[in-house]
Amino acid sequence: MSTLFSFANIWFDLIILVTVLFSIIYYYCTSTFNVWKNLNVPYIRPIPLFGNYLKVALGIEHPIDLYKKVYYQLAGHKYGGMFQMRTPYLMVRDPEIINSILIKDFSYFTDRGIYVNFSYEPLSETLFFMENPLWKKLRNKLSPTFTSGKLKQMYSQIEECGDNMMDSIYSELKKNPNEIDVRDILGKYSTDVIGTCAFGLKLNVAKDDTYSFRRFGKKAFEPSFMYFLREILLMISPAILKIIRLSVFPTNTTEFFGSIFKETIEYREKNNIVRNDIVHALIQAHQDLVVNNNSSSDVTLTKDQVLSNAFGLFAAGFETTSTTLSFCLYELALKKNIQDRVREEIKLTKIKCNGVIDNEFLTNLNYLDMVIAETLRKYPVVFALFRVATKSYCVPNDSLKIEKGQKIIIPTFSLHFDPRYFSDPEVFNPERFSNEEKAKRPNGVYIPFGDGPRICIGRYYYISLHKTTHYLLSSN
Repeated sequence: MSTLFSFANIWFDLIILVTVLFSIIYYYCTSTFNVWKNLNVPYIRPIPLFGNYLKVALGIEHPIDLYKKVYYQLAGHKYGGMFQMRTPYLMVRDPEIINSILIKDFSYFTDRGIYVNFSYEPLSETLFFMENPLWKKLRNKLSPTFTSGKLKQMYSQIEECGDNMMDSIYSELKKNPNEIDVRDILGKYSTDVIGTCAFGLKLNVAKDDTYSFRRFGKKAFEPSFMYFLREILLMISPAILKIIRLSVFPTNTTEFFGSIFKETIEYREKNNIVRNDIVHALIQAHQDLVVNNNSSSDVTLTKDQVLSNAFGLFAAGFETTSTTLSFCLYELALKKNIQDRVREEIKLTKIKCNGVIDNEFLTNLNYLDMVIAETLRKYPVVFALFRVATKSYCVPNDSLKIEKGQKIIIPTFSLHFDPRYFSDPEVFNPERFSNEEKAKRPNGVYIPFGDGPRICIGRYYYISLHKTTHYLLSSN
């Protein structure tokens, strides 16, 4: 009898223990889920732990599709709540509020709120991920590198890379006259251009694609299970990544680029080489903020941060450039009338500018501007913008108060495909970006580069490179 009683007690204790453990786990998985309800903000009903991210976590839905679904479920509202795993995010749909966050009231939303462990991932400490005040200091130092005056010095270098690209195209057409892998060719070309214009490195990847620079560059952006796992764990709790150290980029990739850029910077410093490019701007920023101490604040720029920003600007440049160019050429291949109009404009503008490829020539390519803008609408470089409230903010003419630390999503892709702003959004139509059509749309609905103080620092370089590339292709 006593044995049965003892056995019953064990089972009772076990049931109590399991119940307590389950309650603790359930609380952890759902403790953030009342945020939007308490604020009287419309939101998408979450499920424990996964929030609204279950299909994304299982790999059966892309975040683009999730954000688009949430965007339309919140139709009729200026904003709404959603959950990336346990983390509550405010999705902003209203153009006026978007402009306030990105531009008018930027001082409340200076940071992106994307977690990166810089001590473990030093090459991730780039301008993109940096927070104020270091971000602002470095941005101000780098901005002059991307002005039109500096860009005009790069055209001859771009043309040289373009000649190598055309040789590569002719070579591929000899092998197969019917089709070529445009994405691969443009990837090699953009690697060469970024290498020579931004870092003074003669890579010649277009002629020799076995070169490590291209191989490791591709590897940095290849989807991997470890990257996917890192993103999921990050959404559950950043603290997990402090224990399980998973990098944004593969270790051998960061080691390769870290070594290359370190050698480049040290060689220039040792030999006192001055060149108007990104490497020189980073070296000068380090000199001003650290060596010469030309800063009224305690903001510094370490050698590791110089290296990480060299890598970050290279990575951001070559991948986005080749991707957008590929999409643009794809659309032009499908629409010969648009292709012919682009070619004709380039031909006439070249005559008008006496065959000189400079800022005036590129500025006069108005229709090509519209084509590139439509490409970036339909295929934006980033599908969403992320911000975090760095201090509490009251939304103008609204009851909502955004508390400090609240994370925000601005769904770029969904805005670009909203028929209220772009009729027949699936159709590639450059006429959307005529002056007349642009005047009909509110600001804040076309944001391929972001907007405000944190707008993409290289956007003018990006557009100029696109235009120059189209000129090179149409001329051949």
